[in-house]
Amino acid sequence: MLKELWDKYKSIVAYLFWGVVTTIVNLATFQILSSGIHWNYEVATVIAWFVSVLVAYFTNKVWVFGSHYTTVSDFIAEIFRFFFYRALTLVIDIVITFVGISVLGFKDPLGQFIVKVIDNVIVIVANYIFSKWLIFNNNKKIENK
Repeated sequence: MLKELWDKYKSIVAYLFWGVVTTIVNLATFQILSSGIHWNYEVATVIAWFVSVLVAYFTNKVWVFGSHYTTVSDFIAEIFRFFFYRALTLVIDIVITFVGISVLGFKDPLGQFIVKVIDNVIVIVANYIFSKWLIFNNNKKIENK
């Protein structure tokens, strides 16, 4: 019974684990840049996004979805899809941080951090949906041929 549950949910468990790691990378990078060295929060958001997407791509590729492309062109197509869909969630990220910080006024470090935590939960769910059905799904179709 436990093995059946593990087999059924192992990609979700792995995604959640690596999602936490990626979120920590995102939040830490954002906090260091925005509160630590006082960069503009929009710039800090974009840099935190880029760093966390690099971490997410390689962890998702290897440990979550087990992508095993063998050609360079397939790898390039996969990483392009990954960054494309992550760019869509970057737009969500920027909108949420703008609304939370500039519109709603959560401008102090704790307020910014709370906004980023809420933001990351929404972004993680969107990223899982994109990864599961639009990015790494094509790899499974190729392997089954």
